[in-house]
Amino acid sequence: MNRSTKVSRPPVSSSAGSASSGETASNAVSTLIKSYSDNTPARLKLIDSFLLFLILAGVLQFAYCVLVTNFPFNSFIAGFASTVGQFVLLASLRIQANRANEKDFPSVTPERAFGDFLFGSVVLHFFVVNFLG
Repeated sequence: MNRSTKVSRPPVSSSAGSASSGETASNAVSTLIKSYSDNTPARLKLIDSFLLFLILAGVLQFAYCVLVTNFPFNSFIAGFASTVGQFVLLASLRIQANRANEKDFPSVTPERAFGDFLFGSVVLHFFVVNFLG
């Protein structure tokens, strides 16, 4: 009793598959960029650009620490903690200031969210400066 069954699969063309997936990816990215530029308010675009700056600053700080030196380790920790903390506070501000999230934060106005962001930033930087010594 031989129960071996062969499953036939259609041949896959590697060049055609990769070209169509590349086109699909580029179409998805272009659709994402167009939708972002058309539907995102200028206030949120400004916050997003600052978030991108904080990511780049954190990556540069970490790369410098790994590749060059970490001699004043307190400085690295304070700078990196400042970058990460500011990113978290700013992401919170972006979530609360977005009009699409009004139902999630019914009692928080954008002005209140900005005030909370400023207060949190002052407290964060107070601890960062104290950590430096």
